[in-house]
Amino acid sequence: MTHFPKMDFSKFAMPKVDPARTAQVMAAMAKLQKRQAAAYAKWADARRTTMHETSATAEDGVIDMVAPSTPGGSWTAPGPSSGRPEPSAFTGSQGDIAGDVMRTIRESLARAGLGEGTGGIPCAPVPAPTPIPDGARFEERTYSDAVGSRRYKVYVPSGYAGQALPVVVMLHGCTQDPDDFARGTRMNEVAEEQTFLVAYPEQPRSANMQRCWNWYEPGDQRREGGEPALIAGIARQVVAEFSADASRVYAAGLSAGGAAAAILATTHPDVFAAVGVHSGLACGSARDVPSAFAAMKGGGTAGSGGTQHRVPLIVFHGDGDRTVHAANGYEVAAQGLSGPGLTETFVEDRTPDGVAYTRTVRRDASGRAVLEHWVLRGGGHAWSGGSSAGSFTDARGPDASREMARFFLAHANAADSVLP
Repeated sequence: MTHFPKMDFSKFAMPKVDPARTAQVMAAMAKLQKRQAAAYAKWADARRTTMHETSATAEDGVIDMVAPSTPGGSWTAPGPSSGRPEPSAFTGSQGDIAGDVMRTIRESLARAGLGEGTGGIPCAPVPAPTPIPDGARFEERTYSDAVGSRRYKVYVPSGYAGQALPVVVMLHGCTQDPDDFARGTRMNEVAEEQTFLVAYPEQPRSANMQRCWNWYEPGDQRREGGEPALIAGIARQVVAEFSADASRVYAAGLSAGGAAAAILATTHPDVFAAVGVHSGLACGSARDVPSAFAAMKGGGTAGSGGTQHRVPLIVFHGDGDRTVHAANGYEVAAQGLSGPGLTETFVEDRTPDGVAYTRTVRRDASGRAVLEHWVLRGGGHAWSGGSSAGSFTDARGPDASREMARFFLAHANAADSVLP
């Protein structure tokens, strides 16, 4: 019988973690990340000052916006040579490779239980999952038709028991995804309180490198054959699956998503009973990439003399927005319902956090608001009243999600105008 020598496994034991040392390492990492962010912001500001306003091009037909270095900051336009930021100390030829690698490692460690406080390598926290109340659901679906396909997530409130509920379709901005947008807008919380369904279509990188909805493409500004058809198809699919109220379907979006929502107000008034546009652009304000950048700077061609929406409209826009100029909010509002039978009121107010705003309301003969235009004084490119758990939010402002839900639920399409 063969005898094997005893092995001393103690030398293979995991080293003990010194909590104080771990805290020091985490603090050092935080300082380093802060310095990198400041350096990047300085570089981006310098880069913007050297850009020519009319030099933006995009050989692949995609607007690639550079994400801000801090939450709620401004996206920046790409460089003039290829439609993408020029290589720098912060990005390689394929983008932020180092950052992507580190995020992948951190997420893998977290899934393996080797995050902070577990004896593993100290790492930055992975974004928390979207909170779901007991009895509610937040599930992924896919919609496909002859045009293409899109994934989306749908929030089903705990109060759903098969009744015909309203549906709100939420269109995220560039660089965002459904989970991020849900956390930032907190629309799921409003849906849970007021019992309606929320659908979050997802724009994939295969359609736009920065996940922007292609609001500036002529093919995506028409009823059939482009992104409006896909979004409307998602809305119809949600109505069919959950036996929802087809007369009470609404759409809202931020930035590029807001521009896409404005297009839906024109292309699908039979599907969407009301539309919300936050920090977005008017339908028809651009027809290609150069005119898109011009429109974002406030030089669009849409206005009261262009497209006229046939659905009620609620608009939010900060007058300090450096990404999508506040003039665009006025252009969107100018396309709202108007006529001799409507009256208009104007109110100035301030939130408890000190954010001043003006609210213009246009009402029909019954006193119901058919247009609301909120101008947030000093507001940037961020969802008003949102949560810092998501990107591009400003918690200090009026609660755009609740105000939009209030506005939406006061409207319904006539039964004979709703497509099956």
